[in-house]
Amino acid sequence: MSLSVARPVPTFPDVRQRAKEAGLVCRRIPAAAMREVSPTSAAAFRIIFGILGVVALVRFAANGWISQLYLEPAHHLSYPGLGWVQVWPGWGMYLHFALMGIAALGVALGYRYRVSIAAFFLLFTYAELIDRTTYLNHYYLVSLVAFIMVFMPLERAASLDSRNAPASGKPATIPAAVLWMLRAQVGLVYVFAGIAKLNPDWLFNAEPLRIWLYNATDTPLIGPYLRETWVAYAMSWAGAVFDLTIVGWLLWKKTRLLAYAVLVVFHVATAFLFPAIGMFPWIMIGLALIFFDPDWPIRLAQRARHPLGRFPAATAAVAGPREAKHLSRPAVAALLLGAMFLAAQVVIPLRHLAYPGDVRWTEEGYLFSWRVLLTEKVGLVRYRVTGPTISGERLAYPEEYLTPGQAERMAYQPDLVLATAHIIRDDFLSHGHEGVEVRADAFVAYNGRPAARLIDPQVNLAAVKPGLAPKPWILDSPG
Repeated sequence: MSLSVARPVPTFPDVRQRAKEAGLVCRRIPAAAMREVSPTSAAAFRIIFGILGVVALVRFAANGWISQLYLEPAHHLSYPGLGWVQVWPGWGMYLHFALMGIAALGVALGYRYRVSIAAFFLLFTYAELIDRTTYLNHYYLVSLVAFIMVFMPLERAASLDSRNAPASGKPATIPAAVLWMLRAQVGLVYVFAGIAKLNPDWLFNAEPLRIWLYNATDTPLIGPYLRETWVAYAMSWAGAVFDLTIVGWLLWKKTRLLAYAVLVVFHVATAFLFPAIGMFPWIMIGLALIFFDPDWPIRLAQRARHPLGRFPAATAAVAGPREAKHLSRPAVAALLLGAMFLAAQVVIPLRHLAYPGDVRWTEEGYLFSWRVLLTEKVGLVRYRVTGPTISGERLAYPEEYLTPGQAERMAYQPDLVLATAHIIRDDFLSHGHEGVEVRADAFVAYNGRPAARLIDPQVNLAAVKPGLAPKPWILDSPG
């Protein structure tokens, strides 16, 4: 015999009270988002972003990458539907990057800020979209951050624009939603990078860190330790825990300073051990400062007794942020658009779940998903070309059409293997051959596994159209 205890059924007043409380919470969130806070943290974000942009562009030009990545290739592997994004002729690409540098400097100085950041976003993103083989996670991050900065009032402090603005007698402020948006964009990188590390290779095989650390054993002082298997496992787990939790520690005021110190050590270590990742560690170190209080630059200046700490507008903003009394329609629209943008940033990294197979092997949904330092892949491709006017079977190799860098990166990405097959097809067609068929012998090794076939060798890639649908001609992962 069992006894059951009847639960009290909520009365109509109870339901009404709960609905009232829920409505109050829903109203408080937008009001808190539009709360006026000091603009100095956002200004520091703008200055750091602009300076990093200038440094990156100088580094890019000094290494000769403008010529190497854009002018030397005979062909560029474009994104689907973006084949119209082409290299400018002659000295056009040098002018393009020079204008980008000027725009980045304008962002840092806060000179005609909206024009500068809009120009930087368009110029940077255009260059990024020319060739798929130049994709890097931090390039994508820079484009996203630059895009949302276009709509943000980050010039209200420490800018040439604010100096030239007429004095209103009121301290300069910005909506708290500006900081929320920037924090969310930076935080999403860590969260999804951590989620991506929750796979057997990373956690139980310490791959690909074990491969990379073994290749770094000539590092002074710590080199011999990098051979140890336990070091690879410890760093793999530490990396996953760091990515999954660092945003929470940065948001909690009691742990924020220590968390940021750990963040700096983490990124400096990755920059030291893996220099090929370029500017990524420094970008994250600089942008993560947005998690500190809105007035942290002023407080820092006050402690250092710097003149910046005596600015009356900044001091007034530090004294106490003001709550928004009511929300205008433009403010509500801005909050809704911001929420939709962040929702898209959550969905896009998860789109690989709509595809069959292991995303690390198929690469379907791999890009734009913050899968940072997750796989070590090496590919080898050759093409077999046949046709009615071709005697027998001709072999074609990617290096005949692409630069060494392009050939290296395309060899393990199925859609780029397809794009290269189309380049070969078009080349044969231009030489008077008709009915050309192109098949690929593509082998890929990743995360320490033996090389295995990536593409069905019987499929005529010349007849396959690129698209976002699942690709049945990609063979199953070796496991």
